[in-house]
Amino acid sequence: MNLVNLESVSHAYGPKPLLSDISLGVEAGERIGVVGRNGGGKTTLLSVLAGTVRPDSGRVTHNRGLRVGFLSQQDTLDPTATIRELVLGGLAEHEWAGDQRVRDILANLIGDLDLGAKTADLSGGERRRTALAKLLIDDHDLIMLDEPTNHLDIEAIAWLAGHLAAQKSALVVVTHDRWFLDAVSTRTWEVVDGRVERYEGGYAAYVLAKAERARIAQATEERRQNLMRKEIAWLRRGPPARTSKPKFRVDAAQALIANEPPARETVELMRFAAARLGKTVYDLEDVTLHAGGPDTGPRVLDRLTWQFGPGDRIGLIGVNGSGKSSVLRLLADSIKPDSGRVVRGKTVRLAHLSQELAEVDPARRVLESVEEVRKYLQVGKREWTASQLLERLGFKGEAQWKVVGDLSGGERRRLQLLRLLMDDPNVLLLDEPTNDLDIETLNELEDLLDAWPGTLVLVSHDRYFLERVTDRCVALLGDGKLSLLPGGVDEYLERRAAGTAVTARLNTTPANGSDGGTSGRESVAAVASGTGTGAGSGGAVSGGDGSAGAGTSGQAAPGLSAKEERELRKELNRLERQLDKLSDQESRLHAAMAEAASDYAKLGSLDAQLREITTQKDGIEAEWLEVADRLGD
Repeated sequence: MNLVNLESVSHAYGPKPLLSDISLGVEAGERIGVVGRNGGGKTTLLSVLAGTVRPDSGRVTHNRGLRVGFLSQQDTLDPTATIRELVLGGLAEHEWAGDQRVRDILANLIGDLDLGAKTADLSGGERRRTALAKLLIDDHDLIMLDEPTNHLDIEAIAWLAGHLAAQKSALVVVTHDRWFLDAVSTRTWEVVDGRVERYEGGYAAYVLAKAERARIAQATEERRQNLMRKEIAWLRRGPPARTSKPKFRVDAAQALIANEPPARETVELMRFAAARLGKTVYDLEDVTLHAGGPDTGPRVLDRLTWQFGPGDRIGLIGVNGSGKSSVLRLLADSIKPDSGRVVRGKTVRLAHLSQELAEVDPARRVLESVEEVRKYLQVGKREWTASQLLERLGFKGEAQWKVVGDLSGGERRRLQLLRLLMDDPNVLLLDEPTNDLDIETLNELEDLLDAWPGTLVLVSHDRYFLERVTDRCVALLGDGKLSLLPGGVDEYLERRAAGTAVTARLNTTPANGSDGGTSGRESVAAVASGTGTGAGSGGAVSGGDGSAGAGTSGQAAPGLSAKEERELRKELNRLERQLDKLSDQESRLHAAMAEAASDYAKLGSLDAQLREITTQKDGIEAEWLEVADRLGD
């Protein structure tokens, strides 16, 4: 059953038709990802489906009583309202805190934000999370999301994908996040030249199907050209003897796999990097760094020793606010470490793409602003002109003669990136380079970076781009170290989940016999996870298993004898000694990994040992918590 039907719908802004005679529908339970170039009509299609935009012609039909949830790119929230008022409405605390689904949404999107905070005081990312939480808490038959992953970190994106995939509601989502598309969508719509091309499956299936369509079209065109050549030859020399036509029987999947190009010519890149960069790129020696300056703000690095070598392609991962951009600024020499030193190679030629858009003369033309840096660039084994590279990044034809001041945010981002590449750097520091870029442009950028030699350090919440462009990942986990992740983003999410679980257990253990209640600002995470007190509900908030939330009583279990207490104290001391011993081993392993930064085989072995120690610590910490709880400590 279709929830929404479009019949012969057309719509245009100015002279440009975005939708031309479109007929399609969204079925109940269907999950659709919408892709296409920026400005191609994706948001218009979503708005027409949602009923917020009336098409120029055609008909849009909604089922009677259809409940539609629509998240636009612009978060229009009442600036005078609080988070509680917007997200929870008039629900009493015992109503929403007793609902596991609501607690899960709040814990993963609102986190530690104060429910009483005014939306006018929130950052762009916090406003986005608030709008998303408000939409997901309500019940809908059809959810429509326009770039929902903007301002979300990797963990939040992974949670959102899992949450949406588990819902019974139909879903239509516009996003440039290809990993997210693969995780949530079962069908893909491509908006191109006023049409909507439909494909089965998520992003990976869409890419294969589109490549197969292109192969078939090419084969058809080749056959047509062959027939034309034969007809012309026949007209010239008269009717020849009839011959059988060649047969084309090529399996689609085999043809695609056989012709798949290598991701990167690793040997060639390493040879070039070694020639251009030498052996030293960046050596961090005993570096300590705080985000706000010496000894102020969150600690990012704590006496870290690390090496970035020639040809390294490293993805830097961490939650928002963990200090990823600070690390890039440290490497770019725009900030200094609190202590220690950063040794920079003599041959390093740096390009740093920050999140802030660099100023370009707004009166200049796009092509002129690139050619003033350089007119030609060698990428791999091919020389490209500035115009050819502009075309690859979406500036086609007359778009190259647009005035810079008239460009959109995404176009400025592309222009800034190309100007950096045209300066022929051998070290690239990229901070969220995929912001505002559509999928086609991302594909072209990935192809350019594949052939680009040198050292690359990338910060991005676009998981697909991160794993596609880099060779290894490191994480800022809040311990002042750069932790190597042989398992990539999946390992990072596992470590974060394990660390969060331990932290939650520690936070629920009352200290000094207190009742474990929150004081001052209300912590959403504590209540949402079922660990806080249930103020306003007349007692403790129940967890999902029906048991009272932790932190409601800090008293020792009654009936402990003096002998039992002594035994428990001895056990507590034994566990603490084990934890200290494991922490020392952990520190030594971190130091050994820093020394073996260029020995990948040894790094893998050391990291396996580190993960084993982390697992042991988790188990011992859980035992320590149980003993401490019995003692009332």
